[in-house]
This record gives sequence, structure tokens and C-alpha cells, in this order.
Amino acid sequence: MEAVQVRDVYKFYKKYADRHKFLTIKSAMVNKTLFGDLQASERFEALRGVSFDVKTGQTLGIIGENGSGKSTMLKILAGISKPTAGEVVTRGRISALIELGAGFHPEISGRENIFINGIILGLNRKQIQEKYEEIVQFAELEEFIDNPVKSYSSGMFMRLGFSIAINVNPEILLIDEVLAVGDASFVPKCLDKINEFRRHGKTIIFVSHDLSTIERICDDVIWMKKGQIEMRGYPKRVVDAYLEYVGNKDEKKSLIQHDKEEKKADQEQEKRWGSREIEISNVKMFDGRGQEKYIFQSDEPLLIQFDVEARAAESDFVFGIGVFNGEGINCYGSNTLLENYAARQIRGKGKVRLAVPALGLVNGTYFLDIAVHKRDGYPFDYHHFQYSFHVTSSHRDVGIARIPHRWEFSDNITFIKNENS
Repeated sequence: MEAVQVRDVYKFYKKYADRHKFLTIKSAMVNKTLFGDLQASERFEALRGVSFDVKTGQTLGIIGENGSGKSTMLKILAGISKPTAGEVVTRGRISALIELGAGFHPEISGRENIFINGIILGLNRKQIQEKYEEIVQFAELEEFIDNPVKSYSSGMFMRLGFSIAINVNPEILLIDEVLAVGDASFVPKCLDKINEFRRHGKTIIFVSHDLSTIERICDDVIWMKKGQIEMRGYPKRVVDAYLEYVGNKDEKKSLIQHDKEEKKADQEQEKRWGSREIEISNVKMFDGRGQEKYIFQSDEPLLIQFDVEARAAESDFVFGIGVFNGEGINCYGSNTLLENYAARQIRGKGKVRLAVPALGLVNGTYFLDIAVHKRDGYPFDYHHFQYSFHVTSSHRDVGIARIPHRWEFSDNITFIKNENS
């Protein structure tokens, strides 16, 4: 049996309607002209003919870029918003954790908000009282439950909202991205509870940008793009297709941005200095197949190549490179002197390449320092943070580098390794 049925749902928002200023909202609704008379350029089409079913007990993930319609769809399922056209049918009590702090009154305590939200979600006062201690304990707010919720942090908001949502015993649970603002130690607790719901046959619809979690907990995934369903199917298949789309899109942006950076490099003197007796130019990055690119997988090879030109013959020169993360932390640095390359001579034009067999960096954006200088540090040409690349990784490790490693356990310790997580 289907717990959720969505049939040809449209949702339009009015951008402007100067030529409709004579209409009142009431008359527009009565005459059904509020959106019908608007030109396409006068309305934003958040959803465009979306249809899907969710079976009872199924966990459905919804992914997509910002503005793709994910959150709008969830608000319609929750009854917070009404579709402009189409039909939504749900079977069973719905509990929604959609907007952080939605439904909370900031001036009153967490205790009072539990009772108010419980009543909104369909419980009576006796039922809420029976659940009260469990809600507070799960949210880990025993010390703060009588404080006004306006004093709560975003993590405390999320904990209380999630605890209320799961403890009203819904048949359908809707979750939209709010786990992203949760305390790091609390999020695994939430995921455990979601898995418990799955074991008990609850229906869950989960919107998130956390693709690894989507793959791990969902039975099926929908990828939304520009208000429509682009793809639906097995989680890893859909996530991989989405990542390929985003990667290709970002690759084009990165190439365009790289060209712009090269054109304005000479104007950014604070990012480049030196005598230019030896000059660096035309810095580019390539993958293992020789294709120019600026987005890499964590274990992918990287080739950095640049042109050099010595205006006169030089015998004292060192080439160096530094890799920094988005916080400005030096992740790695080396130069030809440190690696025992004894300079003999450079004259005229040439090329320098640095080949990295596997990056070994965690997910993030990185910046390069590239330089040529004398052994004593005298700069010929120093390029600071003028070139960037991005590393994507399905691994969830943290820090700076992904160090090669393996786990080993004695015979009395067992795990089941999920290769897709």
C-alpha cells in the first residue's frame, strides 16, 4: 500500500503582477486568476508536474541542488503549503521536521513548547504527559527545558524539534536537512532512531545534501532538478548520476573561473611578487589522462604544469610549491632544494611539471603557492593563492590528508563492512 501519492503537482510563486494590481486576493482566488493570468516570466515555477508514490515502510531520499524543489515538495506533503495544481494523498499521521524552530514560541519555555507542538501534531495532553520525560531525555535538555527557547542554540532547537517529531509516533516522518545543524554527537543518535523507525515499518521521506547518509539509509532516491524529477531509483545509482552532473557543471565553472583568474593575475600585485628575472606563467592542472581539470577525486593523480622564462642565464634557482586548504593551513610544501636537486642552469623558455600519483587529501577547496627563487629565498617570481582546485571524496574522514591505512581486529571483534557507505 502507498503511504504517499503525489499526482502531477505544480507549485507557482508570483514574482510580480503590476498589471493585476486592480485585483484583490479574494477576487483573484474566486475567479481563479491569481496564477492563471500570469505570464511565465511573472511566476517562479517551484514544482512542475511532479508525480511519485512512496510505499508504506519505505525510506525515500530526495536530493538536488538548491532551488530544485525538494523543500517545497516536503512542505506540501506536510500540509504547510498547498499545491497550485495537482493532488497529494497521505495515509497516516505525519510528523515533520522541516524548518528549524518552526512551531516553537520563542518567549516560552521548552516544556511549554513540547505541549503546544504535541497538540498541533494530534496528541492530547495526557498522551504528551506520558511522552514528556522521553522527549526531554532524548533531546538531552534536562537542564534547559524550563528556559525560554529563544535562548537555545541551533543545535538545541534541532534536538528538541527532532525529539518531539519522533515521539508523537507518526506513520510518516518528513525530515528536511535540519540534521546538518545538529551537534556532532547527537546526529548519530538521530540516525539510529531513523533506523529504528525503518525496522518498525514507518515511512520516511528524507531531504538532504549529505549524500553518504542518503545512500546509507534510503531504499530509493529521487533526484530533483528545476522543479521536476530528473531520476529515481537505487540510491547509489542516482547519487552517482547526480555527482557526475554536479561535477561536470562545476568543472565548466572552474575552467571559466581559472581563465578569469589568469587574466587578472597581473593586476593582483598583493598575490604576486618578485624581480621577474625568472618568470612563471600559464599554470595549469591536469588529470592522469592529460585532461585539464580543477576538480579531483581524493585518490586521483594530479599534474601541475607551468611555463618558465629566464631573461638571462641563471645558476642559482629553486622551484617550489605549497598546498593550502580553505582555512589557509599549509597542507604540504616542498621545493627542488629540499629534495636535493642541485641547480645548474636555466636559460630562455621552458616547462616545469610536478606529478602527484594520488592526492590523498580530504574533501575541500585547496589553493596553490608556486614560486621560483634563489637558494637564500630571494624571489624571482612568487604566486600566492592564485590557483585553486577542489577535491571530492566519498570518504567521511576529517583533517587535512587521507593517510593510507587499514583496520585490524582480534577474532573476538566483528564488523559488517558496508562497502557502499
